[in-house]
Amino acid sequence: MTFEELDLEDDILDGLWDMNFRECTPIQEQAIPLLLEGHDLIGCAQTGTGKTAAYLLPILNHLLLDQPVDPAIHAVIMVPTRELAQQIDQQVEGFAYYLPVSSVAIYGGSDGLVWEQQKKGIDAGADIIIATPGRLLSYIKLGLIDLSHVNHFVLDEADRMLDMGFIDDILQVIAELPKRRQNMLFSATMPPKIRELAKKILVDPVEVRLAVSKPNENISQTAYICYEKQKPALVQHLLADLKPTEKVLIFASSKIKVKEVYRILRQRGLQVIDMHSDLDQAQRDDVMYKFKSGQINVLVATDIVSRGIDIDDITIVINYDVPHDPEDYVHRIGRTARAGEKGSGVTFVSEDDQYRFALIEQFLEKEIDKGSVPADLGETPEYHPERYQRKGRGAQRGRGHGHGEKKNRPQGARPRPEGSPKNHRHKHRGHGSRPRSQQTGN
Repeated sequence: MTFEELDLEDDILDGLWDMNFRECTPIQEQAIPLLLEGHDLIGCAQTGTGKTAAYLLPILNHLLLDQPVDPAIHAVIMVPTRELAQQIDQQVEGFAYYLPVSSVAIYGGSDGLVWEQQKKGIDAGADIIIATPGRLLSYIKLGLIDLSHVNHFVLDEADRMLDMGFIDDILQVIAELPKRRQNMLFSATMPPKIRELAKKILVDPVEVRLAVSKPNENISQTAYICYEKQKPALVQHLLADLKPTEKVLIFASSKIKVKEVYRILRQRGLQVIDMHSDLDQAQRDDVMYKFKSGQINVLVATDIVSRGIDIDDITIVINYDVPHDPEDYVHRIGRTARAGEKGSGVTFVSEDDQYRFALIEQFLEKEIDKGSVPADLGETPEYHPERYQRKGRGAQRGRGHGHGEKKNRPQGARPRPEGSPKNHRHKHRGHGSRPRSQQTGN
């Protein structure tokens, strides 16, 4: 389905055309018509499926048709990280290029200039706020933001926000919103805690669920059956021939485990850096800068970086612990082999994780190659996942089973550009000889 087949206004279609958005992704094709009709919606879809456009386009369409006279915040999009807030803000900027609609991203940080810039954007009359929960709550408590005119509320990456401990902040923000509003909740997984949250937020929602895609074929997948105590030496073995230009991302199951792995690897002489939710925004920015720039090539992290952050040149992803479910496995190893490159996804499988890993293999419908642990690390356990089925079930309990070109403009509220030439292309007009391309991205 093309975007021109949807009931979107011409000004929005003009922006999509300029951004080379032509064909809808499945989540867009299913969600946009429902949201245009005003339904509350639960969307279960991975990062990279086009869900950002799936909710942004209907919001922009509603704002264009309603054309509110007084400047006010009419939509709130809540996200777990600064990086995602910035990405969505840029998406709004592109989609709304021909619209009298403005947006501002609100996120934490120690930079006073950022605070002033965000406040200036709000004061200028932003229609859409894209915010992390803690910073938005700070603005509310200080009386610097009015949410009484909000008609659309989006909770994006809901599972990650709950994992990061934002539930109380989210509920406090929701208490400040008008009772009558359209609600949208998007999440990559749908465990019971997300279902419970949805019941508190949404009214008679429709649900759109996309199957989790399989890993990129350019990713070489390997598993090492080992004891927990062998994992540090196994990391050291795998990174022995690491080239200066290669980046490695190591995932651990919790921030406590990340700190432990970081400490052990540092003691072994490896140059590593760690990322987890205990770091403040300035520290996280510093970590990502050092990793992206190649100052330090090995990052140990929780799932906080498995979604929403674009790093195209990661060579190896190591699952120090087996992910809790297949969705997390796909997201994690999906950080490598991006932009057409090849990459490696390596998973350490201890005894207690064998059954859980077998469930991942079952989901992938393939047996992942088992690598040989170096003989000098000692004997390893045999792979008999059925022996650990009871533990595996316990671990599984409660789990559920298109960016175009971005224009660089200043942060803050953005009024409609004066004198911008209109694209004299009309809805339902044929594509003519213009090239067709399909967008990818979130």
